[in-house]
Amino acid sequence: MSRVSDIERPATAPEPDIRVATVDDVPRIVTLIESAYRGDSSRTGWTTEADLLDGQRTDEADVTAALTDRSSRMMVAESGEDLLACCLVQHRETHAYFGMFAVSPKSQGGGLGKRVLAVAEQLARDEFGMSTMHMTVIRQRADLIDWYVRRGYRRTGEMKPFPYGDERFGKPRRDDLEFEVLIKDLAA
Repeated sequence: MSRVSDIERPATAPEPDIRVATVDDVPRIVTLIESAYRGDSSRTGWTTEADLLDGQRTDEADVTAALTDRSSRMMVAESGEDLLACCLVQHRETHAYFGMFAVSPKSQGGGLGKRVLAVAEQLARDEFGMSTMHMTVIRQRADLIDWYVRRGYRRTGEMKPFPYGDERFGKPRRDDLEFEVLIKDLAA
């Protein structure tokens, strides 16, 4: 009988590098976001919105605008040539805003999302000097809201309208979509 120490274990993948994105990353960021939220490829992960929305989630112009905004930082996590996650942290007047968060469906469930979120919160606190982070999540995404709540975000009950008629954000499959604002106090 083999002992555990006698069994060759597979090498673990190195931790992905997290860095500030550049304009050269835009096409890969768009592809990543689309793969995590839209179409059949998104169904392999748990973040899919394919049952709620068709069409695009974002486009190169939107990502480029966010990336080149001086009050924003777009972060990416990559391993070698593979882009595994991204997010946007934006300095607003009274708080930081977290958005454009995506983790590749093949990388979901392994803790990468938690790590990227923690880096984003640290950036909001340390670089932007903000004490709170806000985000909006489609209200019907109870599983995703619960994930954020487990990471210290609180539901505010404040709702914002979904941009019906603006296909840059997708084609709704139902008429009751809206966003809920979530907030987290960023401890020093």
